[in-house]
Amino acid sequence: MPGQKPEDALTRLSRMEGEALLGGGKARIEKQHKAGKLTARERIEALLDEDSFSEMDKFVTHRCTDFGMEKQAILGDGVVTGTGTIEGRTVCVFAQDFTVFGGSLSGAYASKICKIMDLATKIGAPVIGLNDSGGARIQEGVESLAGYAEIFQRNVLASGVVPQFSAILGPCAGGAVYSPAITDFIFMVDQSSYMFITGPDVIKTVTHEEVTKEDLGGAHTHAGRSGVAHFACDDELGCIEKLRELLAYCPSNNTEDPPRVASEDPIHRTDEALDSLVPSESNQPYDMHQIITKVVDDGTFLEVQEEFAKNIICGFARFDGRSVGIVANQPAHLAGCLDIDASVKAARFVRFCDCFNIPLVTLVDVPGFLPGISQEYGGIIKHGAKLLYAYAEATVPKITLITRKAYGGAYDVMASKHIRADINLAYPNAEIAVMGSEGAVNIIFRNQLLAIKDEDERAAKRAAFVEEYKGNFANPYKAASLGYIDEIIKPSHTRQAIVRSLRLLENKRQSNLPRKHGNIPL
Repeated sequence: MPGQKPEDALTRLSRMEGEALLGGGKARIEKQHKAGKLTARERIEALLDEDSFSEMDKFVTHRCTDFGMEKQAILGDGVVTGTGTIEGRTVCVFAQDFTVFGGSLSGAYASKICKIMDLATKIGAPVIGLNDSGGARIQEGVESLAGYAEIFQRNVLASGVVPQFSAILGPCAGGAVYSPAITDFIFMVDQSSYMFITGPDVIKTVTHEEVTKEDLGGAHTHAGRSGVAHFACDDELGCIEKLRELLAYCPSNNTEDPPRVASEDPIHRTDEALDSLVPSESNQPYDMHQIITKVVDDGTFLEVQEEFAKNIICGFARFDGRSVGIVANQPAHLAGCLDIDASVKAARFVRFCDCFNIPLVTLVDVPGFLPGISQEYGGIIKHGAKLLYAYAEATVPKITLITRKAYGGAYDVMASKHIRADINLAYPNAEIAVMGSEGAVNIIFRNQLLAIKDEDERAAKRAAFVEEYKGNFANPYKAASLGYIDEIIKPSHTRQAIVRSLRLLENKRQSNLPRKHGNIPL
């Protein structure tokens, strides 16, 4: 206005900062809160150490001049980006702001995310994305699509260089789902976060199938059925706390070792309960979680994909303060068989640990691969090979403990000595064989048994053959005599054996042949 006193520099800065902090305005912030959701800035505040956030690109606005968008420029343009610390460690973070154009992505918005991701790889810091977006900003057309592709490219280039975490805290649909899908871990919140390529309305139109958002792409759908999500949390704050917990097990980048945490749990601690925990009968179930929690530091175990492929357990723990990744067959579910879902779940986890210098501890009690037409048609050969590939490729310290049985090809796949496991241990009642005693006898002695006409005599002879086979093969001593098992241990001494092995392998150096990259059977 003519004659109006010019705004001084500090006043202008203060005013613009105030505008940026309001995002889409008070009314939209209230609407976000009424929906039971935090704002982008509130989420960052909960995630990071107090007063550690340093924001970047606070005053960026979109570049669109179509459809009257030039009159709707909002500072920050719907995404908050910057750096901060979690437990004193630097992280790069972006939080999508649903109060600004429904969190939809523009070219400028994408550039902000790309900039913070580029910084993360330069300084070797984890990237954390807090996702709450309606998808591409339609008014910008192909520019918004190009923005997504620029983000995807950076996700790929950062993969295996810095850990990448995605928290889905609202809708995530269409092309927007592919950035989280490339990241290492996905967190979702029950009843408020959704992921799908096409929503319920489109599905109803195209296929005439009716489904709710929750059933199609909710937290427990993806945590338990599709395997897309690694963690399903009850609320946003719980989700953020779980993310912080996971980060504590991971290094900041691929050149570092994971953080070491002091523990007062004695490294030589024994637990006599382990001596009777595993049933001697190979077909009796038990819960492998009991072994895990009895031997790790302070009984603390962070399970990954707990609801998906329950026949295999994956997660993080510590021994002697060191982070490890644990992979374990679960006899309490599907007898611990390897199937398609279990193979893919474990393969992905093994590869993450290998990327980021996290030793692998594998607990084996596996009867083989799950038989069935659906498994064969679904490609169990290809998917099972992914787990084999992951273990064989891994160069981090690998410690394997056979708690009971290891049959057939599944024995090979589960970090056997033959695919470069460093230390292979077994309990005294472990069975390492092509198959179980009953099945082996039915094949080896088939003709002899068929020649016996009397059923009682045949049954007695079969039982004798079974006992003979068990005595010769259903134990770890044959494998130990060949050097495939390094040590047979008392179950009660499991913790100290694993700690001793980890200490031995602390300075392990191993590399694969030079190559651009391998061709894992996808």
